[in-house]
Amino acid sequence: MKLTVLLLIVVLCSLQVEAEQVKFGPLCSGNPGNTKRGCDPGWGCGNYGARRRRKDGSTYKHMGLDIVCADGATVYAPFDVTLKGKAVPYQRNNAINDGVTLSGGGLCFKLFYMHPDKYSGTVKKGQKLGKLLPMQKVYRGITSHIHVQMCDPKINPTQYF
Repeated sequence: MKLTVLLLIVVLCSLQVEAEQVKFGPLCSGNPGNTKRGCDPGWGCGNYGARRRRKDGSTYKHMGLDIVCADGATVYAPFDVTLKGKAVPYQRNNAINDGVTLSGGGLCFKLFYMHPDKYSGTVKKGQKLGKLLPMQKVYRGITSHIHVQMCDPKINPTQYF
């Protein structure tokens, strides 16, 4: 009987933890529902795991999730976060090669293609983190977006949206 009660408590606790999984609040002004980027001709799709093709013809897997965000839009903290430093998506510099690593809600993640107001400290949910950079200068015709990638890129961020 005691074992049965203990097992029941463990199951209920695990269900409660799963139900309390953190969800991202709005990331960008103008996109309160965090609409995901679909597919753009010539640029591929914005979902995690989408196949991409390099200039040399080789393919790779998209390791993040793209959330629609207009060039110059305000980027907000999706929940209370701690800024952990600069994060860049490219080895070579360009107009959108900026971002930040954050932690909060038990998660570690990166936001790319945005310039944060600061790279360290804390920001409360809904407060301004920075601005989206001019994506159209680098990828003309793509749907402008912020790229969300977990610190462990093998983790799919979609589950948090």
